Amino acid sequence: MFSNAKLNEKIAFGLLKIATGMVVAFVLVILYYIVSNGYSAISIEFITEMPRSRMTEGGIYPAIVGTLYLIIGSIAVAMPLGMLAAIYLTEYSKPGKTTWAIEMAINNLAGTPSVVFGLFGLAMFVKYLGFGASILSASLTLALLILPVIIRASQEALLTVPKEYREASLALGVTKWETIRKVVLPSAIPGMITGAILSIGRVAGETAPILLTGAAYFLPRLPDSIYSQFMALPYHLYVLATSGTSIAQTRPIQYGTALILLIIVLCVNIVAVSVRSHYRKKLKR
Repeated sequence: MFSNAKLNEKIAFGLLKIATGMVVAFVLVILYYIVSNGYSAISIEFITEMPRSRMTEGGIYPAIVGTLYLIIGSIAVAMPLGMLAAIYLTEYSKPGKTTWAIEMAINNLAGTPSVVFGLFGLAMFVKYLGFGASILSASLTLALLILPVIIRASQEALLTVPKEYREASLALGVTKWETIRKVVLPSAIPGMITGAILSIGRVAGETAPILLTGAAYFLPRLPDSIYSQFMALPYHLYVLATSGTSIAQTRPIQYGTALILLIIVLCVNIVAVSVRSHYRKKLKR
């Protein structure tokens, strides 16, 4: 019996290692393919210049700036809302039909196709609220897109905080909000930031929502306000790869754009991971 258990354990670990190795191999192949085809297009001019000749020449600077605006804008809206919603659902709400309905709505939103969010953003922010095709409309739409992920990650982080922490604080006469703010949240912040990290990649790579709410293919200038149209790397890459009469001519730009997008996501993720590590170190002190 013991030998069979050992054998089963070795088989299970072997399968897990194979699965992990396959995932890593696929990622490395994709990265190698993009880097090997895109590095030749990368230069200071490519990163800092405006596009020219219908994007067959020049750089992608406006698309880089537009993508960063979208990431910052959507995270700035979604993170506070997601964290507050998670705090309410975890710490204040009581089991019942209302809470169940909210939980089901969050689950359904998490599985909703991004194009549906784009259509909603077009109807609500662009048309009804009158924000027009703009950074504001696109950022709010993307914020709704990632909101379920942040809520779920924040809920899981709050649930990992032991109940004894809450009970000990309340036993000392501290109010519930003070307990949440000074005891629960500091322990849960690293996990909450994980939700933001998971959302960054999706925000940076989404095309359908921004296509319907403000992205432009060729706009050789920087946005001057949150109500301006903008260029963005994912939509820019999509159009380069699928439309136009100069697809072969712009192929190096396509791979260069994809490589820059990967680098931006990596850099933003590194910043988020650094913030999470900072809070974890504070907890250990």
